[in-house]
Amino acid sequence: MATLQKIRSYGKILIGVVGLALFAFIAEELVRAFSYTRTESHQRIGEIYGENINVQDFNNLVEEYSSVIKFTNGLSSLTEEQTASIRDQVWQTYVNQKLIEHECEKLGLTVTDAEMQNIITTGRNPMLAQTPFRTQQGGFDVNALKNFLNQYEEIRNNNEISGDIKEQYTQMYNYWQFVEKSIRQQTLAQKYQTLLAATLVSNPVAAQYAFDGKTNESEVLMAALPYTTVKDADVTVEDNELKAKYNEMKEIFRTSQETRNIRYIDVEVTASQEDKDALQQEMNQYAASLAEGAEPAKVVREAGSSVAYSQLPISAKTLPHDIAERIDSMQVGTQVGPFIHAHDNTTNIIRLIGKVSSPDSVEIRQIVAPGTDMASAEKTADSIMTALAGGENFDSIAKKYNQPATKTWVTSEQYEGMTIDENNRKFIQTITTASVGSYNKIVMDGQGVMVAQVTDRRNIITKYDVAVIKRTIDFSKDTYSKAYNKFSSFLAGNATAADIEANAAKEGYNIQTRKGMGSSEHYVAGVRSTRDAMRWIFDGDTKPGAVSPLYECGDNDHLLVVILDGVNPKGYANMDDEQVKSFLTTEVQKDKKAAILLEKMEAAKSIEDVAKMEGAVTDTIKHINFASNAFISKVGASEPALSGSVSSAKQGDFKAGIKGNSAVYAYKVLAQDKTAGEFDKKKEERTAAQMMLRSLGNFTSELYDKADVVDHRYLFY
Repeated sequence: MATLQKIRSYGKILIGVVGLALFAFIAEELVRAFSYTRTESHQRIGEIYGENINVQDFNNLVEEYSSVIKFTNGLSSLTEEQTASIRDQVWQTYVNQKLIEHECEKLGLTVTDAEMQNIITTGRNPMLAQTPFRTQQGGFDVNALKNFLNQYEEIRNNNEISGDIKEQYTQMYNYWQFVEKSIRQQTLAQKYQTLLAATLVSNPVAAQYAFDGKTNESEVLMAALPYTTVKDADVTVEDNELKAKYNEMKEIFRTSQETRNIRYIDVEVTASQEDKDALQQEMNQYAASLAEGAEPAKVVREAGSSVAYSQLPISAKTLPHDIAERIDSMQVGTQVGPFIHAHDNTTNIIRLIGKVSSPDSVEIRQIVAPGTDMASAEKTADSIMTALAGGENFDSIAKKYNQPATKTWVTSEQYEGMTIDENNRKFIQTITTASVGSYNKIVMDGQGVMVAQVTDRRNIITKYDVAVIKRTIDFSKDTYSKAYNKFSSFLAGNATAADIEANAAKEGYNIQTRKGMGSSEHYVAGVRSTRDAMRWIFDGDTKPGAVSPLYECGDNDHLLVVILDGVNPKGYANMDDEQVKSFLTTEVQKDKKAAILLEKMEAAKSIEDVAKMEGAVTDTIKHINFASNAFISKVGASEPALSGSVSSAKQGDFKAGIKGNSAVYAYKVLAQDKTAGEFDKKKEERTAAQMMLRSLGNFTSELYDKADVVDHRYLFY
C-alpha cells in the first residue's frame, strides 16, 4: 500500500516521462517516414496518372530491352548513344502502354492466356516470324518453340552442362519472354484501336463525293499575284491584330511539356601545336618499331590504339572507314603512316601482315564432352570422334549426353573487333578453317572439350591480318589547364548575365542561344556528359537571368556555362515569345497583303486582265482534283484552296480572288475530264473510314495530355 501511495505521489512526473517517451517514439516514426518518403522521391523518375515510376523498375525495363538488342544483333556491349536511344524507346513504349492500359481497364478490355496461346499456335503474328523458331520457309514453327522450352528446362537443371551453354539458352529464353510480353501488349493496343475504328463509319453520299473528288480532273489557265509582290513595309501590324491571330491559331502553339530558353558558352578544348608535335614524334617511333618487325600486338597495345590488334584475320567492314578504304590497295608486308584523318581527328599507322579467304558465316552444331576433369573430358571427346568416324549419327550421340546439338550460326560480327582469349581464338580458327561436314575436337584449356561439326559455310570474303595504330590528336593536361584557367578567370570577373553578354566577344567567347529546350533531351548544346547542367537548367530554384557554375563535360574536352533566359510553362506558348510573335507577324502580314491583292484583282473581268497586272505569274495547271492539293511551281506552294475552288467550277468558268497560302489566284477552266475507274461503294466507304482512322492516330497525344505525364529522366541520366 505504501508503495502504491509512493507511485501516486510521483504521478505527474511519471506522466511527463511517459509523454516524453511517447513523443520521442512518434518523432522517431515521423523521421523514419520522412526519410523513407525522401528516399522514395529520389527514386522517382516520373509519373503517369499520378502513379510514381520508380527508377529501378525503369532501369530493369531498359536492361531487358538492351539484352534483346544485344542478343538479336550479336553485340556484347552498347555505345552511350545506343543506350540513350534505348532509354527513349523504352520510355515511349512504357508511357504509351500505360495510356492504353488505363483506357482498356475502364472498358474491360484484356488479353487472356487463352488468346495468347491461340496467337502463338496459329503463328501469324509478325513478331513470331522474327524469332529463331522458324520453318525452312521462314514461317513461325510452334513445335520448334515447344522443343526449345523443353530443352531449356532440361539444360537449366542439368549440372553437367557448361555455364556457357546455359547462358546461351537463358538469353534465348529471356528473348522469348520479351517477345511474348510484347505480343500481349501489342494485342491489347490493337483491341483498343479496333474499338476506336468501329466508331468510324462512312456512308454512300460521302463515298460518292470521295470517288468524284479523285476522278474528276480539271485543266486551268492560272494567274497569280504572289504575296511577295507587296513589300513588308507597305503593311503595318498592330498588337490587337497579333492577339486576334494568336487566338485564331492558338492550338498550334500548344506544348505538352515545360521548356527552357537558354544562352550558353561552350568552349571546346583542342590540341595545341606543341601537343601535335609531341604525338607525331611518338607515332614515328611506333611506325619504326612495326617496320623493324616488332610484335604487332605488343606495339599496338603499348601505343594505346583505339583499334585493338586481332589474333584472327578480320574483314574490312570491322575496321574504321578511313582504314578500310586504304587496306584493300595495300600489298602484304607494306606499311603506311603516320597520316592524319581529319574527320575523326586522328593520326594513323597501318601495317598489313597478311590476307586470307575465309567464310563470313559458319553454321555448326556441337557436343560438350562431359567429364570430371580435362583428361576424362578428352577421353570422352575421343570416344565421340571415333563413333562419328564409324558412321554413328551426330544427333543420337548428342541425345545420349542430354544435349540438343542445335545448329547455330557463328558470324564475323560476333567476334571481330573484340578482344578474345586464346580459347575463343582456337575455337573460331578451327571452325572457320574446317571443311563442311567435318568433325573437330576442340580442347578449351581449363574450360572443357567439345566436338564441333561444321554444317555450312557462307560468304567467302577476304580477311586481313593487320596492325592499326589509331590515336586521337588529344590536348595535354597543360593545354586543358590553360583553357580552364582562362575561362574560369573570365567568369569570375563577369558574374552576371549582362556582364557575360557585354564582354564575351572581347575575350573570344561565342554566346549561343537555344530556345524551347525540353527536359527529355539528352545533352545541353549537343555536348555529352552534361547531366549536371541539365539538372541546373530544370531545377525549380533556377530563375531566369541566373548564371550556372562552370561545367567540365563532353569527353573531358568541353567547358560550359549556361544562362537561363526564360521558362515556358506547359500548355500554350506565350504570344510574346520571339518565335511565336515572328510567326504571327508573318501570318498577319500575309492576310493584309492578300487583302490588298484581292482588292486589286476585283476589277479583273478575265484571266487576261489578271495576267497583265504588275507582278502576276501565269501557268497552265493540269490534273487538278479535289482529293489532292494543287502544287503551283511558279509560286512554290501547295494550294488546297485553289483545288477546292477549281473542283466546284465548270468548263469555261472564270473565277478570281481565291486567297491561297502564298498568293491570290484567278483561273479559267480550259477542260474537264474523268479518269478511268468504276465506282465501288464499299471500297470507297472503307477508304473513307481508314482516312478518318488515320486522323485519330494522334489519340495517344490526347491521352498523354490527360495523364499528366511527368518526365524526370534528366535527373538520372
